[in-house]
This record gives sequence, C-alpha cells and structure tokens, in this order.
Amino acid sequence: MYKKAVLVNIAEPALDKEFWDQLDTLVETKVLLSRDDPNLQAELSDCDCLLLGFQVDTQKDIIDAAPNLKYIGVLATAYGTIDLPYAVSKNILVTNLAGYSTEAVAEFTLAILLYQMRNIEEGIKRGKAGSFDESGIRARELKNSQFGVVGLGSIGNRVAELAAGFGANVSYWSREKKDSSLAYKTLDEILSTSDYISINVAETAETQNLLNMENISTIKAGAVIVSTVPPSIIDNVALAKRLEAGDITFISDHGDSMSDSDLELLKKYENVILVPGIGYITDEARQLKQEIFISNIKAALAGAPTNVVS
Repeated sequence: MYKKAVLVNIAEPALDKEFWDQLDTLVETKVLLSRDDPNLQAELSDCDCLLLGFQVDTQKDIIDAAPNLKYIGVLATAYGTIDLPYAVSKNILVTNLAGYSTEAVAEFTLAILLYQMRNIEEGIKRGKAGSFDESGIRARELKNSQFGVVGLGSIGNRVAELAAGFGANVSYWSREKKDSSLAYKTLDEILSTSDYISINVAETAETQNLLNMENISTIKAGAVIVSTVPPSIIDNVALAKRLEAGDITFISDHGDSMSDSDLELLKKYENVILVPGIGYITDEARQLKQEIFISNIKAALAGAPTNVVS
C-alpha cells in the first residue's frame, strides 16, 4: 500500500464510486488538487504516489518536490508532458493507460470524417429549416480513395482496418516500419498523395511539430486531415497559412488542449472543425480506462508493473 497519493487534475467525477473504493484499499491517504494549487508542492513533500489527469505538466520541479516518490500513474494514454528521462533517473515507475480508447478513437475518426465528407451538417441544417431540397450538396466516397495513416500504433492500426473496410486504399507512415500488409510510404508521400489523413502518433519530443511549415505545404489539395493527437504535434501557425488557401480541411478533437492564440488562429476558418475532446468518450472506454488505472496501481504494488512507459 502506498502511504500517500496526490491526485492532480483528477476530480471525483473522473472515477466511479467502485473505483474510488478500490483506490482507498491501495493508498492510506489521498489528496486531490489542481495543477495550479499553491499547496501542491507542500503536499508532494511526503507522497510516494502521484496520480495525474490528462496532460498535467510534470517536470523536474514537481518530481524534486516529492523525494519519496515511487510511482506516477497517468489517467490517460498520453504522457508527453512528463519529464520521463528525469523520472527514470530517480527510479520512479511511470505507467499509462495503453489501449483503453483504441476502438473509441478509431470509430470517432471515421465518424467525423464521414460527417464532413458526406456534408451531413448541411443536410441537417436544411432539414431543420424545413427544406428537403438536396440541390447543391456535394459529397465524396471513401471507396477507392487514398487514405493515409500517420502513426501505426494500436489506434492507427484500427483506423486503417476501418478505412480498408470501406474500400479505401490505405497506406501508412510510422517512425519505424511495421510488420503490416499495408503499403509503407514516407511522411511526405502520405501528405502529398492522400485524400484523407489520420494523425495518430504519440506525443514525444521527437514528434513535436512533426507536421511543420515545410511538409504542410505539400499536403494534397482537397485533403481532409483528422487529428486526434495533442496540438504540439502540428505547427498550427504553419497549418493556418495552408488553411488560408482554402484547399484542405482540418478536423481536431483537441481544441481544449490548444493555446488561446492557436484557437483564435484556427477557429476563424470555415475549413476547420474543432470539437471537444470527445474522441475517446464511450461508455465502454470509460469503464476500461478506470479498470486499467486501478489495475496498474495494484500491479505496481505487487512488483509486477503493467503498462510501464519508463
């Protein structure tokens, strides 16, 4: 059992009662705080377990404030906001929730893509206004299209499977080639030849501004990009310059993670769709998320840790 767990940006609604009850059997004391709470560092001084919500900035100052820290558990898949090398140097175990939202995010990617490419929003708008005239509505099909997946991890692979199910010609780029029947292309080839592009890479130092001024300019005219990754992976200033031309569409469910300046930059374009972080939200994913979160803590205490990223 851990002596004290500090939970940062994990409010009570984040877990159902049964999982809070399970957590109480794994830690003697728990303290819930926001990342900007002035008491955070004081509370960290005697904690041995740090539990983090989504994208909580956890750098050297936070880690040093907890000299007894043994375990960091992230209630999310992304862990790019943690100074992982420094945590490793301090022999701190770090885990995440790998795979809990694979199906949810992949289905969302195809759902919102189909929503855009079939011009469903315009159809709904006309129907609500009492007009059932379909003239002027244009749409495209996925079948026989060129579909590029950037990042063939678990989510990217599932997106590829779903797109292939619609008859799309799917290719991929990853930092390392995979044992896959899919065609591998360079990132530049994916961007310049794909009608639809799904961005699925993990947030790391290496993927920051993966899409930048140079390669964003090569994106195929007419392409639709669906990004379900943190905004650090795309240079939004460069993206805005390309959006200005009006020949690509950008869709993201990470508007809540964007800076105010980036939001103002992007939301003014008609060829941008920004939605809340709903890609991972399904009843099934929420249940699995909580199960893995608690299971990770149990496994760490048992000396057989799971979902280790450190």
